[in-house]
Amino acid sequence: MFSPDNSDMLKQQRADHLLRRLNELYPETPIPLDHSNPFTLLIAVLLSAQCTDLRVNLVTPALFKLADHPRAMMKVPVEKIKAIIRPCGLSPRKSAAISELSRILVEQHGGEVPQDFEALEALPGVGHKTASVVMAQAFGVPAFPVDTHIHRLATRWKLTPGRNVVQTERDLKKLFPREAWNRLHLQIIFYGREHCSARGCDGKSCLLCRELFSKKQV
Repeated sequence: MFSPDNSDMLKQQRADHLLRRLNELYPETPIPLDHSNPFTLLIAVLLSAQCTDLRVNLVTPALFKLADHPRAMMKVPVEKIKAIIRPCGLSPRKSAAISELSRILVEQHGGEVPQDFEALEALPGVGHKTASVVMAQAFGVPAFPVDTHIHRLATRWKLTPGRNVVQTERDLKKLFPREAWNRLHLQIIFYGREHCSARGCDGKSCLLCRELFSKKQV
C-alpha cells in the first residue's frame, strides 16, 4: 500500500511505480508539435505558450510554408508573422520574438539552432522550459521540461511540494533516471491530458491516482 506520507523513500516508491505504469500506458511518445527541423520545433514551442498544441499545429503550416529557416524568417515582415500566428494569442510579442531570434540565429549562430541551454535561453521569447523541450526533442539531450500538466501532476502525486516549476523540475530529476527524462515528460503530459486533468480528477479518481493512494492498493 502506498502511503500519502512524503518521506523520501515513499516518494521514490511512487516515482518507481509511475515510471513503470507510464511506460506500459504510453510505449510510444510522439512529439505533439508538428515540425521538420530544430528551428521549426523552436518556433512551435514558442507559439505553444498559453496556447494548445492543436491550435499551434493548425497555424504553423502557413508560417513554415513562408519560412522554415531563420535566414528566410528574418526577412518576413513582423506584421505578416503576426497576422499568421494571431490565433495562438500574444501575437505582437511572439511575432517580434520570432523575427528577432531568427536574426540572432543567423548573425550569431550561423543560421543554426544552438545545442546549448544558455544560448537558447538568451534568445527572445525562449525561457528555460522552451529551451528544455528543444534540447530534449530536437537534440536528444536529457532534460525535464516542466509545463502546467507536469507541475500539477507532480504535486498531486506528492513527488514535490510544488512551490514553483524550478523546484518541481529539480525534484523530478532526482526521482527519475536521467535516461527516462525525455520520454517521461511527454508520458506525464499525455496522461494529464487524457485522464488526470485539473477538473477531471480530484487526486483520487483516475487510474494512477487510485493506484497510488487507494487504501486497497498493495
